Amino acid sequence: MRRHPLTVRGAGALALGAALFVAAHAVGSTEALAYAMLLFALVAACALSLYLRRSPERMIRTLRPETVAVGEESTVALRISGRSPLPTPGGTWADELPGGFAGDATGALPASLLPSRGASGALELTYAVTGVRRGAWTLGPLTVVEHDPFGIARRTRRLGGITPVTVTPRIVPLSPLPRLAGDSGVALASAERRGQGSDNLIPRPYAPGDSMRRIHWRASARLGEFMVREEEQEASPQAVVVLDRGTSRWSPSAASPGGDSAFEAAVSLCVSAAWRLAADGYIVRVIDGDGAPLASLGQRGAAQGDERAELLRAFTTVGTRSADTLPRLDEVLAGVTTGPLVLIAGRLEPSDAAVLARTAHRGALPLLFASAPQRDALDEARRAGWRSVALEADVEDAWLRAVNPGARYGRR
Repeated sequence: MRRHPLTVRGAGALALGAALFVAAHAVGSTEALAYAMLLFALVAACALSLYLRRSPERMIRTLRPETVAVGEESTVALRISGRSPLPTPGGTWADELPGGFAGDATGALPASLLPSRGASGALELTYAVTGVRRGAWTLGPLTVVEHDPFGIARRTRRLGGITPVTVTPRIVPLSPLPRLAGDSGVALASAERRGQGSDNLIPRPYAPGDSMRRIHWRASARLGEFMVREEEQEASPQAVVVLDRGTSRWSPSAASPGGDSAFEAAVSLCVSAAWRLAADGYIVRVIDGDGAPLASLGQRGAAQGDERAELLRAFTTVGTRSADTLPRLDEVLAGVTTGPLVLIAGRLEPSDAAVLARTAHRGALPLLFASAPQRDALDEARRAGWRSVALEADVEDAWLRAVNPGARYGRR
């Protein structure tokens, strides 16, 4: 809303001048007329001084860091500059904050821009914001209210445009998976064991063009023909993280980013688990409940910083989007054999045990997290082979209870 160009003091001075002007004509007092004209001139001069000044004219907004995770803080820097033939007496400023941020984006505009004779000047302002809701947002515009030295008039201006900002889900540090056999009896792979402690060379028959230096003499002597060494490519350990986004499993408010606290905990666990598994040496696929790819991690040649940024970007605006996909999970994972298999769901019914039983054997360590388990749904899932826990706000605690079911965890 645009403010009136006169302050309360200015409006009072104008009203007093009008009253004196009327009284001067009524009683024929030249002194009252002079005071009235003086007040009119003062109000006009103060207002005119604001519009003669052209500063500030430009504003540059920067964020450090540019991308903010939920619960993290960023510093917003405003650089205001301009040119004016008159000194700047100061005023107030307010930057418009979106719903994804919390902070105090207001303050006094000090009389620091003092460029005389048309010289240029700049003013630096900073404030802190905290990400509170995941999504893509915009900061600004900046509103500057300038006052004249007597506080009679004011001028409201909007500087600069809007700045796109992103609030990403929070990656919670999770504990590594235990180096022991999974529930199905298949040993878990680890990053440290790849390429160590085993001979990956296998002999194959000699072919024209092979180098003589690659001849495997022991195998050649045993088989009676030339054999050459062939390096066997060792498969990288795989992991799959499934985020069930079926609308019927979540609150209707989960359709928009940051709208539902339970879904936000699920998204945070999804990115945290994917990042933890990638750190453990797995090639991680993150998929939707219907098999649609959401992200991938651990690819050779990829920089960790780039992968982390891509993962967070992929989940910045994720919400529920489709019908119930959990009953088709066995079709999505058909033919898949992986190490850890992490399933994150919303509402879980005891009737879902059948499909969970058909998919538990797909992973060496099947982990199930449900935000709203119904009745004995978690017990049914455990009987089907899953390590299943209820997912609440404490993502780290849920992870610990799943990977170490025999221990007791919890915040005190």
